[in-house]
Amino acid sequence: MAKRHQLETTSRNQLVDITPAVQHAVSDSGCGEGVCVVYCPHTTAGLTMNEGADPAVAEDILARLEMLVPAGNRYRHLEGNADSHIKAALVGNSVSIPVDGGKLALGAWQRIFFCEFDGPRRRSVSITILPAPDHR
Repeated sequence: MAKRHQLETTSRNQLVDITPAVQHAVSDSGCGEGVCVVYCPHTTAGLTMNEGADPAVAEDILARLEMLVPAGNRYRHLEGNADSHIKAALVGNSVSIPVDGGKLALGAWQRIFFCEFDGPRRRSVSITILPAPDHR
């Protein structure tokens, strides 16, 4: 089962916690055991899992990415968002999470983040639930 989740970002660089939307898709699927794959179809955005309890973690991630890949005009790509493409390549475009007992099997502090690097924009992610084979 695949589901599309729409979101709107509000900043050029932003981490958006999409964990509730992903868990909702898992619950709606009725899947008890399996894997949930979340995929980002955009070239200037990505996905990651990290600590969600302290917002400073997301701020630190964004700040370090900006230090590593600063915005500016020293890139060959002339649209003005070359840094966004590079940040997305570093972060990646998908995450896979086990499903156990109908719930995402995340660690105590883990959350799923949509990583915006070229916003604000209207974006989407694909959430695919793969049930475990029945081994009776």
